[in-house]
Amino acid sequence: MFKRHQFNVLTGLVVFSLIGGFISSASSFAESATPVTAVAPPMTKQNLALIKTKITEFLETQTIGYPGKVSVRAGSIDPNLKLAQCPDMQVFMPTGSRAWGKTSVGVRCNAPNVWTIYVQATVNVMAQYLVAASPLAQGQTVTEQDMMFETGDLTQLPAGVFTEQSQAIGRTVNISTNAGAVLRQELLKIAPVVQIGQTVMVTSKGNGFSVSAEGLSMAKANEGQVVQVKVASGQIVTGIARNGGQVEVGF
Repeated sequence: MFKRHQFNVLTGLVVFSLIGGFISSASSFAESATPVTAVAPPMTKQNLALIKTKITEFLETQTIGYPGKVSVRAGSIDPNLKLAQCPDMQVFMPTGSRAWGKTSVGVRCNAPNVWTIYVQATVNVMAQYLVAASPLAQGQTVTEQDMMFETGDLTQLPAGVFTEQSQAIGRTVNISTNAGAVLRQELLKIAPVVQIGQTVMVTSKGNGFSVSAEGLSMAKANEGQVVQVKVASGQIVTGIARNGGQVEVGF
């Protein structure tokens, strides 16, 4: 009986010792273990040279149809600028900007990251333009002999310059000017082709017929403008003013 009791006591001590060792080991493991933190992959930076290329291509498209020789140049971008790589950049003209002279161009990324930057750019347009070949007096009608061509950067000139003789011939000098002055819309106004009270020829054309009659213009009008005309019957008709005192009326 005594031996059996002694065996139970020894067995208990062994089990207790094993359990204690397991708890101690588990505690040590828990204390030594450290939490694992997810590490984000490094950001792939956007190639800034590619942004400048996109801007140049965009401006070249915007300037299609400009006269003369066009050159575009994207300005520098801060090399310290860190932008996430964008697979589909959108280039645009900010409100109030245009592809002319010194300008600003926007570049936007919508996905997977969102960012927008603005880059300065320059557009130069080397072309011929018209200047006065001799002094022009106010009220004078401009002819081909009154003008000559010069070549320069149109973006550095006042707005509204003339680049073709047909644009200026027949206009009236609005402000007296000296020889060599750049001809522009502000200096030359369009001469009316129809004056108020002028006798004009009203022509109405239809399918296979044409009818003409005289009438009195109710107002002055430039080429292509709408004008009202009073015909012999007293009726008021509306037509398009043309050179030579002609008014075209649709049927």
